[in-house]
Formats: sequence, C-alpha cells, structure tokens
Amino acid sequence: MDLHIQDRAAVITGAAGGMGLETARILRQEGARVLMTDLDESQLALSVQILESDGLGGDGLRSVVADLRDQAGADAVASAVDWDLDILVHTAGITGAKGDPLSDITEADWHEAWETDMMSGVRMSKAVMPAMLDRGWGRVVFVTSENVAQPYDDEVVYNAAKAAVLTYAKALAQRYAPQGVLVNSVAPAFIATDMTDGMMEKTAEEEGVSMDEAIDEFLEEDRPHLVLDRRGRPEEVAAVIAFLCSERASFVVGSNYRVDGGSVASIDL
Repeated sequence: MDLHIQDRAAVITGAAGGMGLETARILRQEGARVLMTDLDESQLALSVQILESDGLGGDGLRSVVADLRDQAGADAVASAVDWDLDILVHTAGITGAKGDPLSDITEADWHEAWETDMMSGVRMSKAVMPAMLDRGWGRVVFVTSENVAQPYDDEVVYNAAKAAVLTYAKALAQRYAPQGVLVNSVAPAFIATDMTDGMMEKTAEEEGVSMDEAIDEFLEEDRPHLVLDRRGRPEEVAAVIAFLCSERASFVVGSNYRVDGGSVASIDL
C-alpha cells in the first residue's frame, strides 16, 4: 500500500528500540525522510547502521542523541535537521519501578516514570507540532500500552504514566485535528523488545528456568487472554504506526489502536 508520505519528514523517539527501528524502516521504504533519536548513543548508532545496510540510509536518514527529560533535549531534536518535520512518532519510554504500590514504589520512582513516559511526549509535541499547525498538515502517534485499558497491580507507575499519555493524545487530537494535525495512539502488548527481554531475563534468573520457559509461563499465568500465545514482533506494531502516519489515515483522529494479540480482555468501544 502506498502511504502517500513520499518526502514527508518524520522524527521517531526511542528509535534505538525495536518498535522505533521498525517504524523507521517502513517510513524510509515509503520514501519519507527520518530523524531517529534516542538516549542510548551506541544502540542508536547500531539501528542507523542496520537501516543503512538495508539500503535505507542516505540523506533521508539522520540521527541525534537526546535526553527528552527536559525541554532543551526535545528542542535540540527539532532543530537537528533543516527539514520541516511532518510526523512525530513517540515510542520513548520505560517500564519504571515494579512492585507493591505502597511499600516498594518511591516518590522518585513516580517522578522517573512521569518524566520519561509522559513529559517527554509533552516536550516533543511542543517542539514539533506548532510548525505542523502552521503548515496545516501533520501526524502524531504516541505509543501507549495495553496497561491503559488493563492495568497490572505491580506496574502502577507505568499504568499511570501511559494512561496519562493516552488522555493527552486525545486532548491534542480534539483540539488540533481541524487544523490538519491528526493525533492517535498505538497500544502494544508483550512485544519482543529490550524492555520485555529484561522482564523475562529477570524472571528466568529468579526461577532458574530458561528464557523460553519464562515466556511460556508468563503467557499462561499473566496474559491468559493473549490468544496468539506468543510475543508480538516490533514490525507488527510498526505497521500500524506507519499507517497512522500516512495520508491513508486521513479520517482517524484520537484513536488508540491495540496491537496486543488479544491480551486486553475487554471490548474496545
């Protein structure tokens, strides 16, 4: 499918991770210029190298290391290229502290998740959306989580931060769609990324089992509604993100697309 984004310019945060990398791949394949940004310099360089080795580099691919936990970092990303940025894909985020909400989670844990998961998106939208509004065209996609609809009691900081991202995205969508900038969200569940690798490695170590056994146990005990019975692939999420970045999604506003293998048990109305 031609997404009609030839020569559009996109910035992808958290681009060193699997979903960011695979989104960059699709957008480059569709002829868009892509600015990749992440805090992890070595992993970001590797992601760029992967795309270059696949013939997707050149003048249409740039990268910049930035810390989005302050506005200066977001502004530096926006000014890193001389392109008019048309698309923002915000995948940057962390799981944050896990455990008992009352005894294990500190105030510092709350602040860390809020600054990284929620406020980084606020800062990036402030950095790039005004120019989109001036030109009358833009696409913004925030990556949320299954947790916004089905929160887990040991992931309270992540639940709250990602739910805030979703409501923020909806508010932006309602306000700015009439000016041509369409804002939507994508909610993945249990995708094969560094984040879930870390979760499963920790479980495997604690229980003295293999990684595959830890994944199987997690699916059976913690994600019984994930009917596909496997982790999702980053490219499966990226495909939905790329669609929402496109001219094809010209009547999609304020939606939160689940890419979760059925993990969320409720009906999405």
